Amino acid sequence: MDYTHLGRTGLSVSRLCLGTMNFGPETTEPDSHAIMDRAHEQGINFFDTANVYGWEKGEGITEQIIGRWFAQGGGRREKTVLATKLYGSMGDWPNETFLSALNIRRACDASLKRLQTDYIDLYQMHHVDRSTPWEEIWEAMEVLRQQGKILYVGSSNFAGWHIAQAQEAARARHFLGLVSEQSIYNLLTRWVELEVLPAVEHYGLGFIPWSPLHGGLLSGALRKEKEGGGSRSGKGRSSESLDEHRETIEAYEQLCADLGEDPAHVGLAWLLSRPGVTAPIIGPRTMEQLDGTLRALDIELSEETLARLDELFPPAGPNGAKPAPEAYAW
Repeated sequence: MDYTHLGRTGLSVSRLCLGTMNFGPETTEPDSHAIMDRAHEQGINFFDTANVYGWEKGEGITEQIIGRWFAQGGGRREKTVLATKLYGSMGDWPNETFLSALNIRRACDASLKRLQTDYIDLYQMHHVDRSTPWEEIWEAMEVLRQQGKILYVGSSNFAGWHIAQAQEAARARHFLGLVSEQSIYNLLTRWVELEVLPAVEHYGLGFIPWSPLHGGLLSGALRKEKEGGGSRSGKGRSSESLDEHRETIEAYEQLCADLGEDPAHVGLAWLLSRPGVTAPIIGPRTMEQLDGTLRALDIELSEETLARLDELFPPAGPNGAKPAPEAYAW
């Protein structure tokens, strides 16, 4: 396993991040525990979760599964760089959602209890809160850090200007501020290249792509469709997206076949080759899916292949692979 620093910090994390969103809804607790054990065996030390995962309001089912895994001992907690998130609703009463100082305090204590740990390595805001001033947010995070309950703070689904706003507010308080941003990023969704990635680079944040295979569309969706296998890409929003991009996905799968590689591995390898990317979040539902992803670490895409991928999946903006404003101006 390869490791890198999380942004400008000294924290070392694996180049793949284990996403746990399927633990509970899709993957049983015993299987989830086995997957986490295997991740450690493979050198993956970076785990991502959220208080809302499990999708039963207020329960934090996925955090509970991870907490019971930590409780087994054997260095499981010590070997893990643990990232979780707050923002989403954990109850029906006021102040059980968003980023007020009150909810930050309560949400953190609740996550710690479910996770059966006394600290969170990376505490992430799942979404920007447009109604709470940064002075309040940062003061609450500073208190948690002083108490030893969190070590670092990250963001998720922030626009570039939100990152700048957050960092300048932190700078005024002489606080470390954000150390990472987590956004959707894959061959089909490249909007972050316009302003988010430039902001991340400027402020020294690590970048953690979620949905690296676009809900399974980039994992061989058409091949699985022909084989009659079940796939997330055949459901709901992913199904509509598959119909929209069918011709492109067909060409992509043919390119991967010509390379002799699995489409899922090529999609992850492309992300790993992108400047500023720390660790794509992989969300295995099975042990086989986890084991297969390691191949992506060994794939080196040629300039010719990268150029072909840009042809199939053009960068956002009419002017090619350029950040804003050059992407749409001069």
